[in-house]
Amino acid sequence: MNLTCLIVEDEPLARSLLEQYVQKVPYLQLVKACSNPLEGIEFLRNNTVDILFLDVQMPEITGITVLKILQKKPLVILTTAYSEYALEGYELDVLDYLLKPITFERFLKAVEKASQRLSQSVSPVIVQEKIVKEISLSSEGTQPFIFVKDGTKLVKIRLNEIMFVEGLKDYVSIHTIQQKIVTLQTMKSLESQLPDSQFVRIHNSYIVALEWIDAIHKEKVQIGKEFLPISDTYRKSFKEFIDRNNLS
Repeated sequence: MNLTCLIVEDEPLARSLLEQYVQKVPYLQLVKACSNPLEGIEFLRNNTVDILFLDVQMPEITGITVLKILQKKPLVILTTAYSEYALEGYELDVLDYLLKPITFERFLKAVEKASQRLSQSVSPVIVQEKIVKEISLSSEGTQPFIFVKDGTKLVKIRLNEIMFVEGLKDYVSIHTIQQKIVTLQTMKSLESQLPDSQFVRIHNSYIVALEWIDAIHKEKVQIGKEFLPISDTYRKSFKEFIDRNNLS
């Protein structure tokens, strides 16, 4: 599958490097390279591409603002020198982000991700809608898994693989035995999806899984090498949880 791409990057050296990387990938075709965001917006009003390589820090308006302005977006790969923009990218359905200085290996990995996404016979949006409609965790926790949004896709997570959940303002970080997934969701929302027979909140920022608790200290819960704090707010409910499960 041949893919077309647009580069929007105000730094000449960074723009030139991306152009060189594009030339190295046989199935990737550069349609245009823009030096400012307004030029990129105008181009996308009248043209379509498969992939947009978009710098975050630019004069006049930022790449994040460009994403909010565009009504119809191609697959977006952010380029930035600051990793904190990755979280905001999740909210705006960014496919991937490349941290400067960008290596060709990392560039190619992002392009491959885009290629796989575009080669799917069914639209990712349709797949997501179908999953949301057909599969959800019931209030009794009868399903052995949940689905959470990771970028532009929904990821299936088995409940017995979740070790603990960490709150990050409007995001949560779900720590499983295999990986860590950051998703745009509040702790309260995720907590309502998790069965209270298996999970308990011990802090405004932490929910832990009963199965993975290794030790309970006076003010902390130990899960592997992690020591998670028990706050005064949740101390009583946590003790009741312990008593219900015969852990005392």
